[in-house]
Amino acid sequence: MSGNAGTPPQAASWWTKAQYRLLKRVAPVEPTYMTGSAYANQSKLQVLLGSKLLEEARGKDVLDFGCGVGSEAVELAKTAKTVFGLDILLPQLATARKVAEAAGVADRCTFGTEAPRGKVDIIVSLDSFEHFGDPAGVLATMYDLLRPGGRVLVSFGPTWYHPLGGHLFSVFPWAHLLFTEKALITWRNDIRSDGATRFNEVEGGLNQMTIRRFEKLVDQSRFKLVAWEAVPIRRLKPIHNRLTREFTTAIVRCALERPAESGR
Repeated sequence: MSGNAGTPPQAASWWTKAQYRLLKRVAPVEPTYMTGSAYANQSKLQVLLGSKLLEEARGKDVLDFGCGVGSEAVELAKTAKTVFGLDILLPQLATARKVAEAAGVADRCTFGTEAPRGKVDIIVSLDSFEHFGDPAGVLATMYDLLRPGGRVLVSFGPTWYHPLGGHLFSVFPWAHLLFTEKALITWRNDIRSDGATRFNEVEGGLNQMTIRRFEKLVDQSRFKLVAWEAVPIRRLKPIHNRLTREFTTAIVRCALERPAESGR
Protein backbone atom coordinates (compact mmCIF):
# COMPACT_ATOMS: atom_id res chain seq x y z
CA MET A 1 0.00 0.00 0.00
CA SER A 2 1.06 3.59 -0.39
CA GLY A 3 2.58 5.49 2.49
CA ASN A 4 -0.68 7.45 2.91
CA ALA A 5 -2.92 4.38 3.02
CA GLY A 6 -3.15 4.36 6.80
CA THR A 7 -3.57 8.10 7.29
CA PRO A 8 -6.42 8.62 9.78
CA PRO A 9 -9.60 9.97 8.15
CA GLN A 10 -10.77 13.47 8.98
CA ALA A 11 -13.39 11.96 11.31
CA ALA A 12 -10.68 10.42 13.50
CA SER A 13 -10.10 12.07 16.86
CA TRP A 14 -7.09 14.28 17.41
CA TRP A 15 -5.85 11.66 19.88
CA THR A 16 -5.94 8.88 17.28
CA LYS A 17 -4.19 11.12 14.76
CA ALA A 18 -1.51 12.06 17.27
CA GLN A 19 -0.89 8.42 18.22
CA TYR A 20 -0.72 7.40 14.56
CA ARG A 21 1.88 10.06 13.82
CA LEU A 22 3.94 8.96 16.81
CA LEU A 23 3.77 5.33 15.70
CA LYS A 24 4.94 6.33 12.22
CA ARG A 25 7.88 8.16 13.75
CA VAL A 26 8.81 5.27 16.08
CA ALA A 27 8.24 2.47 13.53
CA PRO A 28 8.17 3.76 9.93
CA VAL A 29 8.58 0.17 8.68
CA GLU A 30 7.50 -3.23 9.94
CA PRO A 31 9.40 -4.42 13.06
CA THR A 32 11.58 -7.49 12.47
CA TYR A 33 12.12 -8.72 16.04
CA MET A 34 9.54 -11.55 15.98
CA THR A 35 11.31 -13.83 13.51
CA GLY A 36 11.29 -17.14 15.41
CA SER A 37 15.10 -17.04 15.60
CA ALA A 38 14.88 -18.30 19.19
CA TYR A 39 14.43 -21.79 17.73
CA ALA A 40 17.27 -21.60 15.19
CA ASN A 41 19.04 -24.97 15.01
CA GLN A 42 16.63 -26.35 17.62
CA SER A 43 13.42 -28.33 17.59
CA LYS A 44 10.66 -25.87 18.47
CA LEU A 45 8.45 -28.83 19.32
CA GLN A 46 10.89 -30.18 21.89
CA VAL A 47 11.89 -26.78 23.29
CA LEU A 48 8.26 -25.92 24.03
CA LEU A 49 6.78 -29.31 24.95
CA GLY A 50 9.73 -31.41 26.05
CA SER A 51 12.13 -33.93 24.59
CA LYS A 52 9.93 -36.93 25.52
CA LEU A 53 7.09 -35.91 23.21
CA LEU A 54 8.32 -37.83 20.16
CA GLU A 55 8.48 -41.02 22.19
CA GLU A 56 5.04 -40.31 23.66
CA ALA A 57 3.69 -39.99 20.11
CA ARG A 58 5.21 -43.28 18.94
CA GLY A 59 2.64 -45.43 17.15
CA LYS A 60 -0.20 -42.97 17.86
CA ASP A 61 -2.53 -40.79 15.83
CA VAL A 62 -1.61 -37.13 16.29
CA LEU A 63 -3.28 -33.87 15.27
CA ASP A 64 -1.26 -30.66 14.96
CA PHE A 65 -3.92 -27.98 15.56
CA GLY A 66 -2.71 -24.79 13.89
CA CYS A 67 0.16 -26.46 12.06
CA GLY A 68 1.43 -23.50 10.03
CA VAL A 69 4.06 -24.61 7.49
CA GLY A 70 4.14 -28.12 8.94
CA SER A 71 7.62 -28.32 10.47
CA GLU A 72 6.38 -29.74 13.78
CA ALA A 73 3.88 -32.10 12.12
CA VAL A 74 6.67 -33.54 9.98
CA GLU A 75 8.88 -33.97 13.03
CA LEU A 76 6.08 -35.80 14.84
CA ALA A 77 5.64 -38.08 11.83
CA LYS A 78 9.07 -39.55 12.53
CA THR A 79 7.55 -41.63 15.34
CA ALA A 80 3.75 -41.26 15.14
CA LYS A 81 1.49 -43.66 13.30
CA THR A 82 -0.29 -40.79 11.54
CA VAL A 83 -0.15 -36.99 11.78
CA PHE A 84 -2.73 -34.55 10.49
CA GLY A 85 -1.86 -30.85 10.27
CA LEU A 86 -4.85 -28.52 10.59
CA ASP A 87 -4.75 -24.84 9.61
CA ILE A 88 -6.95 -22.24 7.89
CA LEU A 89 -4.18 -20.59 5.84
CA LEU A 90 -3.98 -22.28 2.45
CA PRO A 91 -0.53 -20.95 1.46
CA GLN A 92 0.94 -22.41 4.65
CA LEU A 93 -0.72 -25.77 4.03
CA ALA A 94 0.72 -25.84 0.52
CA THR A 95 4.18 -25.31 2.00
CA ALA A 96 3.52 -27.97 4.65
CA ARG A 97 2.74 -30.57 2.01
CA LYS A 98 6.02 -29.82 0.25
CA VAL A 99 7.89 -30.13 3.57
CA ALA A 100 6.28 -33.53 4.20
CA GLU A 101 7.15 -34.72 0.68
CA ALA A 102 10.75 -33.60 1.05
CA ALA A 103 11.03 -35.42 4.40
CA GLY A 104 9.57 -38.63 2.96
CA VAL A 105 6.61 -38.75 5.37
CA ALA A 106 3.77 -37.64 3.08
CA ASP A 107 2.23 -41.11 3.33
CA ARG A 108 1.45 -40.61 7.02
CA CYS A 109 1.58 -36.82 7.41
CA THR A 110 -1.32 -35.01 5.72
CA PHE A 111 -2.81 -31.54 5.95
CA GLY A 112 -6.11 -29.75 5.53
CA THR A 113 -8.50 -27.01 6.63
CA GLU A 114 -10.98 -29.41 8.21
CA ALA A 115 -10.27 -31.86 11.02
CA PRO A 116 -10.13 -35.57 10.17
CA ARG A 117 -13.22 -37.63 10.82
CA GLY A 118 -11.54 -40.19 13.06
CA LYS A 119 -10.43 -39.70 16.65
CA VAL A 120 -6.81 -39.08 17.62
CA ASP A 121 -4.68 -39.88 20.67
CA ILE A 122 -2.74 -36.61 20.95
CA ILE A 123 -3.42 -33.04 19.88
CA VAL A 124 -0.53 -30.60 19.77
CA SER A 125 -1.15 -26.85 19.72
CA LEU A 126 1.82 -24.48 19.46
CA ASP A 127 1.59 -20.68 19.39
CA SER A 128 -2.08 -20.76 18.44
CA PHE A 129 -4.36 -20.01 21.38
CA GLU A 130 -3.60 -16.29 21.24
CA HIS A 131 -4.91 -16.31 17.65
CA PHE A 132 -8.10 -18.42 17.70
CA GLY A 133 -11.24 -16.36 17.11
CA ASP A 134 -13.28 -18.71 19.32
CA PRO A 135 -10.87 -20.38 21.76
CA ALA A 136 -13.69 -21.89 23.83
CA GLY A 137 -15.09 -23.46 20.68
CA VAL A 138 -11.63 -24.74 19.77
CA LEU A 139 -11.31 -26.46 23.15
CA ALA A 140 -14.72 -28.10 22.63
CA THR A 141 -13.66 -29.26 19.16
CA MET A 142 -10.39 -30.65 20.50
CA TYR A 143 -12.28 -32.58 23.18
CA ASP A 144 -14.54 -34.16 20.57
CA LEU A 145 -11.58 -35.10 18.37
CA LEU A 146 -9.80 -37.02 21.14
CA ARG A 147 -10.23 -40.62 22.09
CA PRO A 148 -11.02 -41.16 25.81
CA GLY A 149 -7.76 -40.80 27.73
CA GLY A 150 -6.25 -38.66 24.97
CA ARG A 151 -4.37 -35.45 25.67
CA VAL A 152 -3.98 -31.95 24.30
CA LEU A 153 -0.47 -30.53 24.70
CA VAL A 154 -0.56 -26.74 24.53
CA SER A 155 2.12 -24.07 24.42
CA PHE A 156 1.41 -20.49 23.42
CA GLY A 157 2.65 -16.97 23.88
CA PRO A 158 3.29 -14.17 24.16
CA THR A 159 0.05 -13.56 26.03
CA TRP A 160 -1.61 -10.14 25.82
CA TYR A 161 0.18 -8.46 28.76
CA HIS A 162 3.62 -9.72 27.76
CA PRO A 163 5.91 -6.85 26.64
CA LEU A 164 5.48 -8.08 23.05
CA GLY A 165 1.95 -9.45 23.50
CA GLY A 166 0.67 -7.36 20.63
CA HIS A 167 2.94 -9.22 18.19
CA LEU A 168 3.37 -6.85 15.22
CA PHE A 169 1.69 -4.05 17.19
CA SER A 170 4.34 -4.16 19.93
CA VAL A 171 6.65 -1.70 18.17
CA PHE A 172 8.25 -1.29 21.59
CA PRO A 173 7.47 -3.14 24.85
CA TRP A 174 3.79 -2.82 25.82
CA ALA A 175 3.08 -0.43 22.93
CA HIS A 176 -0.09 -2.41 22.18
CA LEU A 177 -1.40 -1.44 25.62
CA LEU A 178 -0.44 2.24 25.39
CA PHE A 179 -1.90 3.01 21.96
CA THR A 180 -5.53 2.67 20.92
CA GLU A 181 -6.60 -0.18 18.67
CA LYS A 182 -7.69 2.31 16.00
CA ALA A 183 -4.31 4.07 15.94
CA LEU A 184 -2.43 0.77 15.82
CA ILE A 185 -4.60 -0.63 13.02
CA THR A 186 -4.24 2.60 11.04
CA TRP A 187 -0.44 2.35 11.40
CA ARG A 188 -0.54 -1.33 10.35
CA ASN A 189 -2.55 -0.54 7.25
CA ASP A 190 0.45 1.37 5.91
CA ILE A 191 2.49 -1.84 5.77
CA ARG A 192 -0.14 -4.56 5.27
CA SER A 193 -2.84 -4.65 2.60
CA ASP A 194 -5.54 -6.95 4.01
CA GLY A 195 -7.83 -4.12 5.13
CA ALA A 196 -8.15 -5.28 8.75
CA THR A 197 -10.04 -2.89 11.04
CA ARG A 198 -9.73 -4.80 14.35
CA PHE A 199 -7.09 -6.90 16.10
CA ASN A 200 -9.09 -10.06 15.47
CA GLU A 201 -9.18 -9.38 11.72
CA VAL A 202 -5.42 -9.29 11.11
CA GLU A 203 -3.80 -12.27 9.40
CA GLY A 204 -3.94 -15.16 11.84
CA GLY A 205 -6.12 -13.13 14.21
CA LEU A 206 -5.23 -11.73 17.62
CA ASN A 207 -7.72 -12.40 20.41
CA GLN A 208 -5.93 -10.56 23.26
CA MET A 209 -5.57 -13.78 25.26
CA THR A 210 -4.47 -13.33 28.87
CA ILE A 211 -3.34 -16.04 31.29
CA ARG A 212 -6.37 -15.51 33.49
CA ARG A 213 -8.74 -15.79 30.53
CA PHE A 214 -7.11 -19.00 29.33
CA GLU A 215 -7.34 -20.53 32.82
CA LYS A 216 -11.03 -19.67 32.91
CA LEU A 217 -11.61 -21.21 29.48
CA VAL A 218 -9.92 -24.44 30.55
CA ASP A 219 -11.87 -24.52 33.81
CA GLN A 220 -15.15 -24.13 31.91
CA SER A 221 -14.24 -26.85 29.41
CA ARG A 222 -14.78 -30.59 29.79
CA PHE A 223 -11.05 -31.24 30.05
CA LYS A 224 -9.12 -32.36 33.09
CA LEU A 225 -6.05 -30.18 33.63
CA VAL A 226 -3.11 -32.50 34.27
CA ALA A 227 -0.15 -30.10 33.95
CA TRP A 228 0.29 -26.33 33.97
CA GLU A 229 3.25 -23.96 33.77
CA ALA A 230 3.60 -20.21 33.25
CA VAL A 231 7.22 -19.98 32.09
CA PRO A 232 8.81 -16.67 33.14
CA ILE A 233 10.65 -14.29 30.87
CA ARG A 234 14.28 -15.04 31.68
CA ARG A 235 15.24 -11.50 32.65
CA LEU A 236 12.09 -11.04 34.73
CA LYS A 237 12.28 -14.37 36.57
CA PRO A 238 13.27 -12.76 39.92
CA ILE A 239 9.97 -10.86 40.05
CA HIS A 240 7.79 -13.54 38.45
CA ASN A 241 4.98 -14.68 40.75
CA ARG A 242 1.22 -15.13 40.86
CA LEU A 243 0.65 -11.36 41.09
CA THR A 244 3.05 -10.34 38.30
CA ARG A 245 2.75 -13.30 35.94
CA GLU A 246 0.51 -11.56 33.39
CA PHE A 247 3.38 -9.15 32.65
CA THR A 248 6.36 -11.45 33.28
CA THR A 249 5.39 -14.76 31.61
CA ALA A 250 7.09 -15.79 28.37
CA ILE A 251 4.83 -18.72 27.44
CA VAL A 252 2.03 -20.79 28.93
CA ARG A 253 2.15 -24.56 28.52
CA CYS A 254 -0.21 -27.19 29.80
CA ALA A 255 -1.57 -30.68 29.27
CA LEU A 256 -5.31 -31.31 29.10
CA GLU A 257 -6.86 -34.76 29.20
CA ARG A 258 -10.14 -36.16 28.03
CA PRO A 259 -11.05 -38.49 30.89
CA ALA A 260 -11.19 -42.18 30.05
CA GLU A 261 -14.61 -42.31 31.70
CA SER A 262 -16.59 -39.14 32.10
CA GLY A 263 -20.16 -38.29 32.75
CA ARG A 264 -19.60 -34.69 31.63
